[in-house]
Amino acid sequence: MVATVRLAKYLAHCGVASRRAATEIVRGGRVRVDGAAELDPAREITTQRVELDGVPLAGPEELVVYALNKPAGVVSTAREGRGRSTVVELIDHETRRLYPVGRLDAASTGLILLTNDGELANLLTHPRYEVPKTYRATVGRGPVSSRAIAALERGIDLDDGRTAPARVKLLAANVIEIEIHEGRKRQVRRMCEAVGHPVSALERIRFGSLALGKLPRGAHRLLSEAEVDQLRAQARR
Repeated sequence: MVATVRLAKYLAHCGVASRRAATEIVRGGRVRVDGAAELDPAREITTQRVELDGVPLAGPEELVVYALNKPAGVVSTAREGRGRSTVVELIDHETRRLYPVGRLDAASTGLILLTNDGELANLLTHPRYEVPKTYRATVGRGPVSSRAIAALERGIDLDDGRTAPARVKLLAANVIEIEIHEGRKRQVRRMCEAVGHPVSALERIRFGSLALGKLPRGAHRLLSEAEVDQLRAQARR
């Protein structure tokens, strides 16, 4: 019996985009199935011919996940229109279409994942799954007070709403480790600023079950199947 898969998931497994983005691609009229325009992302696909923008898709490609230690100044996008280096360009031997899982702002460093697995990317970044991310932040106006740490642990009122409680550990007078499970723009920087300690250096050291470890700055490695399975399982708990 031939396995069936919904069209948006099929596109994600072909490396076209995340499943959410693939849904919008289908609804935008860019996909044809057996020569006919298809607007339903839930259309079941088995052996049909699927085309995107008139180009036939070869079918699902091998799914890969890379861990990268992002340097400062590199942007966390697949493409960049202002001439800056991107995280994808740092894995220059890879021919499959990769995209970053979440983002780190250009000034921040540390662990970022890149993949062609749209389903996994959605699991790891969707707010409902609450996958934790841990950062090491060097801050100004120190030393960091117990009052500031307690405020971060309770949650901070930002202009886009109150943050969920964080886990915070004081590593040195001006250095904290903070774990959050949301993905708001520049969230850690804004939280620290709100308690009077602007961030001067920010490094992500853990994403879910995966630690940055001793991966050199600018280097990458391919995750093992066991590591990917562990990330997937953590998101589905």
